[in-house]
Amino acid sequence: MLKIKLYIHLKKLIVSVILGSSILGLISCDRPHCKTENIIFTAHPPESKVYKDELVRQLKTVDPSQLSYWLQKYEIHDEKEALSFYIQGGGLCAVLYLTMNHWEKLELLRAKKGISYRGAEFTNLKFEIVTDSLSTEFIYKTFDRTVD
Repeated sequence: MLKIKLYIHLKKLIVSVILGSSILGLISCDRPHCKTENIIFTAHPPESKVYKDELVRQLKTVDPSQLSYWLQKYEIHDEKEALSFYIQGGGLCAVLYLTMNHWEKLELLRAKKGISYRGAEFTNLKFEIVTDSLSTEFIYKTFDRTVD
């Protein structure tokens, strides 16, 4: 009888440890919560010119080394492939709509259409900003690595 009680107690302990570890793992993979107070960011979609122009202005005020990027989703708009990233740091909380002209280092992400990469942090994400009176684009260049 004592062996059965010990077995049941041990089984409950193992289940509790596994469950606790799983919850802790999910929490640690998530990006820090942020909420923007920027009216332009809340009133316009991230792929709009007005949103992108405001993001360009905000990026000029933030130290790039303070920025972090987490993949939100893979998208296709106007026959162009893009990735949306949450961008945070230095008081900035926004979405970066990144045009993908090449997929160097991201071939698998493209093949899976972003699934299984959502929420992954991309370190040292680099992009080019191309702007004129009609459009503003953030164009993917490279990144160092992903952190799940």
